[in-house]
Amino acid sequence: MTLDNSIGVIALVPDDWNAIVMARHQVIGRLAQHFPAVWIEPARNWRDHLPLFGTRSLAPDRWSEPVDGLEVLRAGWRHPAFDRPSCLAAASLRSRLSVARQRLLDRGAKRIALYIWRDEFGAALDLVDHDFSCYHIDDEYTFAEREMPISAREMQLLRRVDQVIVHSPALLKKKGTINPRTALIPNGVDFTQFSEPHAEPPDMVPIPHPRIGYAGVVKKQLDLALLVRLARGMPQHSFVLVGPVMNVSGKETELVELRQLPNVFLLGAKPAADLPQYMQHFDVCLMCYEVNDYTKYIYPLKINEYLATGRPVVSSPIDAVRQYSEFIAIASSDAEFVEAIEQSLCNAARAAGAVAARQRIAQSNDWDVLVARIADLFRAGEH
Repeated sequence: MTLDNSIGVIALVPDDWNAIVMARHQVIGRLAQHFPAVWIEPARNWRDHLPLFGTRSLAPDRWSEPVDGLEVLRAGWRHPAFDRPSCLAAASLRSRLSVARQRLLDRGAKRIALYIWRDEFGAALDLVDHDFSCYHIDDEYTFAEREMPISAREMQLLRRVDQVIVHSPALLKKKGTINPRTALIPNGVDFTQFSEPHAEPPDMVPIPHPRIGYAGVVKKQLDLALLVRLARGMPQHSFVLVGPVMNVSGKETELVELRQLPNVFLLGAKPAADLPQYMQHFDVCLMCYEVNDYTKYIYPLKINEYLATGRPVVSSPIDAVRQYSEFIAIASSDAEFVEAIEQSLCNAARAAGAVAARQRIAQSNDWDVLVARIADLFRAGEH
């Protein structure tokens, strides 16, 4: 693919590039195949740059190029983060944006696009010259289990940007009418990586079949109590959880119970590149999210990752999976989960035709396909 220097992209994101891989890593890394891009990592607090006391005392800007076309800026002492006053925080953000903009201009960019991934970066619209702006919403950022109205800050951003992208049907319903240029683009998958066969990981080998697997962060949004009940009620099945344990606030007891069950295996965090080999050696892939006013807005990465493996999938009835009900078994109660898991272990669910049908859905949501759509929106919007 030939790099198009007509647009240079500044990505304003809440993560370091080397953090847990999220949708924004997948998108920006591939968008850099279309346009030169700069990923601005969150700036370190000014205290971290103090001589003698700071962890990055007087550190300069650090640039890296993790993938072709993408440069990552870790800002140094000249433009750290400030909590207050707001004028100082804005001045520091302006300096980071200016450095990123100049970097892109030096690489031949003719126009500058701001790619905003959180409403907290909305101030950038007034701090740097640019020709196009996009706000990509890949979560309900209140993270509240009860419905919350759109904040004034996010509403202002939705109205001001040239393009809005939302990742789930529920988010489209809630926020898709505010800006007439709003597109629904779901989370995707590296189809080749997840569909091509991988060897069984060594720590999976001793785990008995059938394996009912979950791959992802173990967090409070999961129905851990349901997992406990399923594991107790299906002692001949192995329940395998692959991923780091993070915020399980309020569910610590359930996590302890899971760890104590002999047919539950928590394998911990794995590199993103290793996840396909784990998923491919589950017998059934599980999405056991609680259903509430937060999870109705999510579109988990693992939807298409699971489908790309061809393995049967059983999910709680979150909004995002309803469109795939022909390919994903949806269960609301303990009894329905048990029945769906048992049906998923039958030959019909594992037949070549069923596997191919799941993989076709995933292939249609390959990241390269989705990011090409995003690149087209950027090209159309900057004229």
